[in-house]
Formats: sequence, C-alpha cells, structure tokens
Amino acid sequence: MVAVVLRRWMVGHGIGATLLGLVLLGTATAAPAPELVVQAREAWKSTDKKRRAELPRLAAAARQQADPLAPWVDYFDLKARLITLSQPDLDAFYARWPGSYVEDRLRNDWLLELGRRRDFEGFRANHAAYKMQDDREVACYALLTQAVLDSKVSIEAAHAAWLAQKEADDGCQALAAAMLDARAFKHEHIWAKARLATEQNRPKAARQAVALLSTGKEKQLAALQDNAGRYLTRQARSHSRDDAELTTLALARVAANDPAQAAGLLRDTWAAKLPADLQAWLWGQIGRQYAWRLQADAGEAFAQAFKLKPDGPWSDELLGAATRAALRARDWPAVLQAMGRMSATEQRQLGWQFWRAQALQASGKTEEARTQLASLAAQGGGLAYFPRLAAELLGQAPRLPAPPAPLTPDEREAARAHAGLQRALRLIDLGLRSEGLREWNFSMRGLSDRQLLAAAQEACDREVWDRCISASERTRTEIDLTQRYPTPYRAALLATSREVGVDPGYVYGLIRQESRFVVDARSHVGAGGLMQVMPATARWTAKKAGMPYSPALVHDPDYNLRLGTSYLKLVLDAFEGSQALAAAAYNAGPSRPRRWREGPVLDAAIWTENIPFNETRDYVRNVLANGSVYAQLLGQGATSLRERLGATIGPAKAVDDAANVPPPPADLP
Repeated sequence: MVAVVLRRWMVGHGIGATLLGLVLLGTATAAPAPELVVQAREAWKSTDKKRRAELPRLAAAARQQADPLAPWVDYFDLKARLITLSQPDLDAFYARWPGSYVEDRLRNDWLLELGRRRDFEGFRANHAAYKMQDDREVACYALLTQAVLDSKVSIEAAHAAWLAQKEADDGCQALAAAMLDARAFKHEHIWAKARLATEQNRPKAARQAVALLSTGKEKQLAALQDNAGRYLTRQARSHSRDDAELTTLALARVAANDPAQAAGLLRDTWAAKLPADLQAWLWGQIGRQYAWRLQADAGEAFAQAFKLKPDGPWSDELLGAATRAALRARDWPAVLQAMGRMSATEQRQLGWQFWRAQALQASGKTEEARTQLASLAAQGGGLAYFPRLAAELLGQAPRLPAPPAPLTPDEREAARAHAGLQRALRLIDLGLRSEGLREWNFSMRGLSDRQLLAAAQEACDREVWDRCISASERTRTEIDLTQRYPTPYRAALLATSREVGVDPGYVYGLIRQESRFVVDARSHVGAGGLMQVMPATARWTAKKAGMPYSPALVHDPDYNLRLGTSYLKLVLDAFEGSQALAAAAYNAGPSRPRRWREGPVLDAAIWTENIPFNETRDYVRNVLANGSVYAQLLGQGATSLRERLGATIGPAKAVDDAANVPPPPADLP
C-alpha cells in the first residue's frame, strides 16, 4: 500500500521516475564490477589483510591499462605499505606521476613517516619539493629538522607553529620538547600553550603541553579538569608560578560553566594572590563566556582584562568576542580598541573592516568611515555580505559585475586537457568525492582568471555545481555570475516557491549555502539532499504538508525542494518573516534563535554579528547575501540586503488573538 501511495504521489508531481523505479521496483540487472580505483580505495580502507594484499595487483593492472585514475590506485597501494617502504620506492612513485596531486600527497605522507623515524636528512631532501605546505605537523617536523641539522631555529617560528597545532601530534610535540631541552622554550611558553588550549576547550592538548615540564603538574591539571570546584577548594595555591597557572586554569574551567561565579571567586579570593597577567587572561575568559551567553557583563570583564594587560598577547578569537560584545552595547570606542589589538591579518577580514567603518562613523570621523566603506564595497565584485552592506550604506543601488568575455575554444580545450581537473571530475562521478575535491583544489593552484573560468565551466557542464562555484569564486577580476550563482532546477524551484509562498531568491541563497546543489550531499549530522533536511525534520514536515515520506525520497531533487521549502515557510512564519532569524533557525534549530533574540532590540546587523556559533553566523550572512544576488539574477524579490536583513531584531511579538492569526507550531523541529 505504501508503494502504491508513493508511486501515485510522485507520478502526479512529475518527480524522479528513475528514482521511483529504483526505490519501488528494484533492478533485475547485475551491477558491473567496480572500477579499479574504487576497488583500490575499498581495499586500502579495509582491515582485512587479504583485501589489502590485492593492492599491488590492482596498481599494476591500472598502469598496464593506462587507466586515467592509475595514479590514485598506485597511491592507495603505497599508502597502505608506507611504513615498510624506503626512499627508492618513493622516488619511483614520484617519477611515475610527476607534478600530480598524488605525488605531492604521498610526499606529504612520506614526510610524516620520515619525521616519525627521525630521519632528518631524508626529511630535508623530500621537503624541498613539497608543494602544498599545508600540513601543520610537517611544518613542525621541518623546524625540528632545522634545529637538529643546523643547530638553529627561530624561537618565534617554532612557538607559532606549536601554538597553531590545536591537538598535539608527534611532530609538534617533539619540536616543543627539543626547544625546551635547548632552553629556547621557557616554562612560560608551555603555560601559554596550556592556556590557549583551555581557551579552545581542548583539555587533552593542555595536558600534553604541561606534561613537557616533567614536574608532575599534568596530574594536577587532569584533576582540575575533572572537577575544578573541588580542586579550588582542596588543592589550589599560588605559592609558585606553576601553582598560580594551575589555579588560573581551574578558575577558567569554572568560568566555562558559570562566568559570574568565576568573577566572584577572582574578585573575592584570588585577585590578591595571582599575578596581573594571569588575572588579565582570566578576566578575558570570563568576558568571552559572558559574550557567548549574550550577557551585558561581558564589556566590564573585557575592560578589566585590557586594563590589567593592555598589550596582551590576546587571541584573535577572544578579541572578536570582545568586539561583538562592544557592538551589542553600542560602545564604539571599545569596538575600536578591541579591533586595534587584533593581528594585522585578522583586521583585514571584511567584517572587521565594516565594523571599523561603523565605529568611525559613530565617532564623528565621517570621511575616514566613507573611505573605508568605499574600499570595502568594491571588493570581490561587491557580491558578499559586508561589501553589499557597505555599498548600501553609501547609498549605492545593488549592482552586478559585468560578464567576462566568452571563453575561447582554446581555453575550453586547455581545461579539457588538464589531467588533474579531469581526474577530479571522474573521481566525483565515481562517488570518491573526498579524493576528487582534493585533486580539484590542488589543480586550482596558480591558475589565471581565464583558466579558472574554463575549469569552472567544465564542472558546470558536468553539473558538478559545487566545483563550478568553487573555481569561479577564485577569480579576482573576471566574474561570471552564471557560474558563481547557478540556477539548476530553476523551473521546479520557481514553481514550488510560488506555491509554498517563499521568496525564490531566498530559497536559492539557502541551497547554495547548504549543499552547493549537490543532490546526494549528506552532512555529518545526517541532513540530506539539496536543502539538507534532517531525517526527523523531513518526517515532521512531510506530515504537516501532506506529503508521503520515505528516507530514499529525500535525495530526489524535486521532492527535497518541496519538503525543504515547506519547512522553510513554517520557520519563516514562526519568526514573523525575518529571513535572518529563519536562516539561523534552519541552521542551528529554532530553539537557539528564540533565545538569542531575547534582551534588547538590536540593529539586525549587530544581532547577526552576535550569533554565538561561528558556523551559524557565517551561514546567515551568506544565505542573505546569496538571496540578494539571486533576486537580481531572477528579476524578482527584494534585491536590497538590508531589506532582507531587516531593521531590528528583538524579543518575539505577542500573538494577536484578535487578528485571528494562528500561532506558529510549538513543535517546530
């Protein structure tokens, strides 16, 4: 009976005949044997020794057949045997696949192996040709090699590399140990790492750092991580610097659960006992926790931290929290002061450029503010969230960049002849998306704007929309909006949006952010399809909308569009039509933005900036900016980003019973 209902509904809506056959009727034909690269990847991932023993045969067969994906089959073979290999094996592999992604990928793997073997001469010889330079552990091994072979290394570079590695690994831990043995690192370097790891909520990394001191303090650290309150009551002291550091970390653990309690303990008990720099760091952690909870006490805590230690050093993450808290309080001098303490790299972020201009404007520095806004509005074609807001503040109507000249046949042919691009697209076709993405990104290095446009068009033509967008977004001066903002499933999306009553630009903007139009996309939490609908939400929405439901249907584009758009409409209604609140709810669940909107009525851009979750904050910005661009491309809906964002956001309005408007569903998932 269920099959009959599904068939009637899907046929009636013109949905997925192929999928319908697969889901309901099955298939009588036997599946062909998987391609060699698929077999090799499965063998490499297997724990079965017999399956892994097949890899040399698969690699030889791929090479003999001149399989375009032979480099990957060869890679899986050597990767599986890496710990048994010697340099000639690697040299032969490099010679077989020069300049390819897998050559550099296996070189990366081999550098890690050489580092673990402490083969520093071999490491240096291989590192010279390493192109990606994006592995933090390899960076630590490179500095360790320099220290061992040359007896000199920059302390600042070593400390920065060690701090950048969020979880301890052999390379960075060995580097830190060597620097400590050489007395290049002091105890304060070790405790700085422990504090940073605590700030990042990485207790294991904090313990691994303190263990380098060989003083037994890591056991006390483990005890306070387990129960900070008990540690403070029974063990906390400040007689030595190490004791003071441990007490500070215990108080930071208290602040993570109850910043007000930590502030009281610091004021009443520990302010007279802890060094000023540790008090300052602790006030910063208290302020960060207040800011995460959107509490007004954040500003006072940050002010106390910066008063005690004006020059830091402070992490950019903490300074970002301080800036957002100051924005929420509309304390423009504090906004400028917090941003002024950020690293130069962080200050160049588009968001901080925008808020600096706002703070300058509020401080009466109108011309400097307008200059900053004009510079920002011109960046990246004026398509992203902050450039569009900046342009609108200057009174400029939303505009789109002119299209580039059409690609020439030679430019198209060069992209088709690019082995790395073609391998990437083939890997994605075969379902090896992770490998395909890495091959694709490696192939993007050093391409000109025209080459990037040609690569993007290859992906567009194959309907690999995420790679189409990714490549096109890399261009600097030539911007092709049909690539950056494609409109697949246009007829279905426009019809569904009209029927459900949702702005199609908003729907397109959300899909572009959620799945990049990858039909079979599945998130790490189980959301699926174009609009990344969670299983429980899919069942609930299908029932509300009178749609049949089966897990297999969620990946049918037309069904997913109708399901996701129906849910989006319910979310919009629940948040009085606010696109910012609805986007936050779509990403983080409805209960969180309900809490986040409590408190004072805020400018909508400031409210968005204060969303506690980094992922959700970026998501809301991108969905709204995308929607503004798509509205222009589609010729319908509001093109103004500020109009989509709204003027203010504050507590929910009371339901007007007299207006006979039903309240939003209380069980909205």
